[in-house]
Amino acid sequence: MDLWKDLITLLAVVDPIGTIPIYLTATMGMTVAAQRKVAVRATLIAAGVLTAFIVAGQIVLNAMGISLSAYQVAGGIVLFLFALQMVFDPGSHSQEADQSKGHDVAVFPIAIPSIAGPAAMMAVVILTDNSRFNVMEQAQTSLELYAVLALTLVLMLAATPIQRLIGDGGVNIVRRVMGLILAALAVQTVVDGIKQLVSPG
Repeated sequence: MDLWKDLITLLAVVDPIGTIPIYLTATMGMTVAAQRKVAVRATLIAAGVLTAFIVAGQIVLNAMGISLSAYQVAGGIVLFLFALQMVFDPGSHSQEADQSKGHDVAVFPIAIPSIAGPAAMMAVVILTDNSRFNVMEQAQTSLELYAVLALTLVLMLAATPIQRLIGDGGVNIVRRVMGLILAALAVQTVVDGIKQLVSPG
C-alpha cells in the first residue's frame, strides 16, 4: 500500500503531464531531433539530481543536525505550497520557459525546476528515510522514481500529439487534480512528522 502512496506522491511532485507545456515552450522552433535530444538530456539530468538526493540528502541533513521528522514537516509544508501552485496557477512554469531562451533548456527550466524541483527533491528524501525504510524498500521507491521519469520522457517525446489530443485545457485540468491529491498527501506528511516529533518512541 505504501508503494502506491509513494508512486502517487512521485507522480504529483514530478508532474509528467505538467512538464508538457514547459517542454513545448522551451523547445519551440527546434527541429524534432533537437527536441528529442533535449528531452533525453533533461530526463537524465533530473534523474542524476534526484538520485543524489536519495543517496546523500539524509546524510547532509544528519551532518547539519536536522532530524528527518523536522525535515518531513518542512517538506510537507513545501509540498502543500507546491500543490496550491498547481491548483491555482497551472500555467506559471510556461512563463519561466519563455525567459530561458539562450540558455541550456534541458537544464533549465525542464530538468530543474520542472522535473526535479524542490518538491521532488524533498519528497525523495522523505520517501527513502533510512530510519523507516530498509534498503529493499528504498530500492523499490527508487525504481518507482525512475519509472515516473521514464513516463515523463515518453510524454515529452509525444508532447505535440498529446497537446493536440487533450488541449491546453486538458493539461490544466490534469495538473489541478494532481495538485489536489498532492495537497492531501502533503497534509498527511506534516501530520505524520509532527507525531514523530512529539512522540519519537
